[in-house]
Amino acid sequence: MWIATELLLDGFGRIRESVNEVLEGADGQLLLHRPGPRANSVGWLLWHLTRVQDDHMAGLARALGFDAVSGQCWGEGGWDERFALPYGRWDTGYGHSEEEVAGFCVGDPGLLAGYHERVQEVTTGIVRQLTAEDYVKIVDARFTPQVSAGVRLISVLNETGQHIGQAAYAKGIYLARGGSGSE
Repeated sequence: MWIATELLLDGFGRIRESVNEVLEGADGQLLLHRPGPRANSVGWLLWHLTRVQDDHMAGLARALGFDAVSGQCWGEGGWDERFALPYGRWDTGYGHSEEEVAGFCVGDPGLLAGYHERVQEVTTGIVRQLTAEDYVKIVDARFTPQVSAGVRLISVLNETGQHIGQAAYAKGIYLARGGSGSE
């Protein structure tokens, strides 16, 4: 296996492990907890990082012509209906206002875990298909410089890594303030 593929699989695997760690012992109160009035909730952060990964990986697969990925798991797998959030179907949470974050109402850790696991499976499948030539192909020409597949992959890892760290921190604040949990 090519070294870039191994590194990406490891990186996305670490995100998966961290999502599972944050969800361990979680209940609705923890998932909806916001450490401050302007902060994102634990559940919103987990949903957002998964939506970004889902959106960006589906776009990357489309741009590279990977036929096995027809669209985002969110709509294709019916996750949008199961979550029943007050956002548009293609919303990833990017740029959400305080009010929109407050509208996140999913307190079911199993639902968040299931959606993330499905997105992770698709991500793994995409990464395993990549060739050395794929990494330099332009997948988004809206930016200057244009975005290659390799840059997009690192961008997704960076964003999901930041948000899982925020979710773990918010969980820690919740538990330190006397919230329930298994830790």
